[in-house]
Amino acid sequence: MEQNSATKKHKKNPFGLILHLHPRKVRASTLRFSLTFGLGGMAALLMVIQVVTGLLLKFHYEPSPGEAYNSILNLQESLLFGKMLRSIHHWSALAMVWIVFLHMLRVVFTGAYRTPRDVSWILGLALLILVVLSNFTGYLLPWDQLSYWAVTVATSLLSYVPLAGELIREALLGGKEVGQPTLTNFFNLHTGIIPLLIIALMAWHFWRIRRAGGVIVAEKDMGSPMVDTRPHLVNREFVVAVALLAAIFLISSLFDAPLRERANPSFSPNPAKAPWYFMGLQELLIHFHPFFAVVVFPVTVLTAAVWMPFIRSDDVNQGIWFLSDRGVRSAKFSLAAGALFTVLFIGLSELLPDPELLLPAVPPLITTGFIPFLLLALTVWVFMNYIRRRFSLNRSEMIQAVVVVIVTSYTILTLTGIFLRGEGMNLVWPWKV
Repeated sequence: MEQNSATKKHKKNPFGLILHLHPRKVRASTLRFSLTFGLGGMAALLMVIQVVTGLLLKFHYEPSPGEAYNSILNLQESLLFGKMLRSIHHWSALAMVWIVFLHMLRVVFTGAYRTPRDVSWILGLALLILVVLSNFTGYLLPWDQLSYWAVTVATSLLSYVPLAGELIREALLGGKEVGQPTLTNFFNLHTGIIPLLIIALMAWHFWRIRRAGGVIVAEKDMGSPMVDTRPHLVNREFVVAVALLAAIFLISSLFDAPLRERANPSFSPNPAKAPWYFMGLQELLIHFHPFFAVVVFPVTVLTAAVWMPFIRSDDVNQGIWFLSDRGVRSAKFSLAAGALFTVLFIGLSELLPDPELLLPAVPPLITTGFIPFLLLALTVWVFMNYIRRRFSLNRSEMIQAVVVVIVTSYTILTLTGIFLRGEGMNLVWPWKV
């Protein structure tokens, strides 16, 4: 009788879904905002915003080169709150890229990618890639000059992939260049296939986290008391959600989603740049052979990221930011070193003579590919051995240091491509871009 009453009470509980996403009780120590900053929950909320605003925008959008731009203009000028709706969709999409990326860094810097969270980590990598692809496919839909040529430049990078690159590019574009088939493909990917994949992987990701016991708990906090998920955790998540919504609405009311002049396939801007999240790769193309810039570096980084959870380590400080004071000091040192080395590399690459001109008889794959790659790998190896001895780092702290160097270097490359590359992709002062 008591069991039936409890069952009925549970069925009437309006927070049943929340209690399925979280354990019924959590440790009080995991409620600290500074432990996770609510990034995972914010990413989930941004996905909801994307779906809702995307469905509303879909009612007024025409996926054809002749009408796409006009439908955006009509949406912004004739529909009540149309401009606000598009701005919310635009800024929440950008925020989602940043939030998911920062969430991944939080996982790395607290060591929350090891067993039993290894599958969750790999799913997170897949979700980050899908979020970037979602932004990229949506980038073309306004069919303005900025989006048309950014997509043209970004998809041209696929041509450098050996064997299947050109086939993949033509399948994505629906032909040799950006046109009606491209817009149709991107529209279907952006509004159908990619969102479904994201939702499916999100559900799997949440289930794996729930199965692993929720947020990782540091060993020193294992004795922390257990508290009810509601109200202690749910109330905090509600406050974070309201703050995020307020920020998105404020930004969207102050800054409209960009819309340049109508796309003109016969007039290419100088310089033509890829979307900001691919600018690091476009910058690498200036310094390295295309095969290394587009294939070797991304594949190496992605393979290393997938391999991370399976690297043996005796570290027991998981759940603590940077794992130790040594980890904090080495991360700061790696940040400074990564920024300095990248700036020096860009400067030397611009000042030194072109290797292809100095050694015309040697294949470019060697002069601008293998040789610079080996020099870079040697530099990284020497640097990592140096900081390992200097700070007495374990493997997990070494992984964090490598991640800091990679993220810092890619950030500098991206900022250089966006703010310091002018006509002909030459280096100029930011105010001349």
